[in-house]
Amino acid sequence: MVSYKELGLVNTRDMFAKAMKGGYAIPAYNFNNIEQMQAIIMACVETKSPVILQVSKGARAYADKYILRNMARGAVEYAHELGCDIPIVLHLDHGPNFEVAKDCIDNGFSSVMIDGSALPYDENVAMTKEVVDYAHKYDVTVEAELGVLGGVEDDVAAEESKYTKPEEVIDFTSKTGCDSLAISIGTSHGRCKFTPEQCTRTADGVLIPPPLAFDVLEEIEKKLPGFPIVLHGSSSVPVKYVKQIEEFGGKIPDSVGIPEEQLRKAAKSAVCKINVDSDGRLAMTAAIRKYFAEHPGDFDPRQYLSPAREELKKMYAEKNINVFGSAGHALD
Repeated sequence: MVSYKELGLVNTRDMFAKAMKGGYAIPAYNFNNIEQMQAIIMACVETKSPVILQVSKGARAYADKYILRNMARGAVEYAHELGCDIPIVLHLDHGPNFEVAKDCIDNGFSSVMIDGSALPYDENVAMTKEVVDYAHKYDVTVEAELGVLGGVEDDVAAEESKYTKPEEVIDFTSKTGCDSLAISIGTSHGRCKFTPEQCTRTADGVLIPPPLAFDVLEEIEKKLPGFPIVLHGSSSVPVKYVKQIEEFGGKIPDSVGIPEEQLRKAAKSAVCKINVDSDGRLAMTAAIRKYFAEHPGDFDPRQYLSPAREELKKMYAEKNINVFGSAGHALD
């Protein structure tokens, strides 16, 4: 077994407490390869932001769990070399069962999510508690989920969302002992977070999504004062990246995300962790498509991955400053 402490990582306990006190949210960015990891760390060092490096089940299959573990160790050392020892968490995103969560804990993850949201309530409670009991032996923090997010991302899929029921949160958190709770208030996985029918469309064809259910969030805050809340499916799906991808040959119609002003509002509440995955995919793909169109003779991966990495870094830095409010809080 490898402890996350040997890798220089931290868990989310103090990180979330500081975020809630300071009125900001910790960015939780998914990564699969070295360019994504470098962009995340460069952006967070530049803005002096704490960060959660997220790994999905699909990322573990793609990059290998041992490589990912050592990439996290490398991220800690990379931040140090860049001049700022920012707090870094290695987190399992949407763990499907106890076995996967345990394997991550045994291999250096400092935080795990167990997602039993699609299960009957009592089964979600039982599976979450099993993970919590094991994780807490090693001072690993656990995120659980109540409510169902719609959309598709990696192996996580649901046709429709179901808002978290505020009346269930006290019972769930007390029975499971989880350290944070992912809720459903209208966010969604993937690049199409709402159907066109759910949105209004501007004169130039931009889809405007419905607002998040802040009334549900407020009720949950009343039930669980001071408890860390998490938002999944919170990519904003920037129009500029969608247009750039389509300009250079892509076809991603009806792409729509969560408006950044709504995420900023959430970050000032009990929401202390906000997940972003699709935006990273879009930014990277937009930069690569543009590069290939402008440099048809190039074939060295470093040539097109370098501008993609730079665009990712720029986007993450802007989110830390303008959306999550986490910039400047790495050394709190």
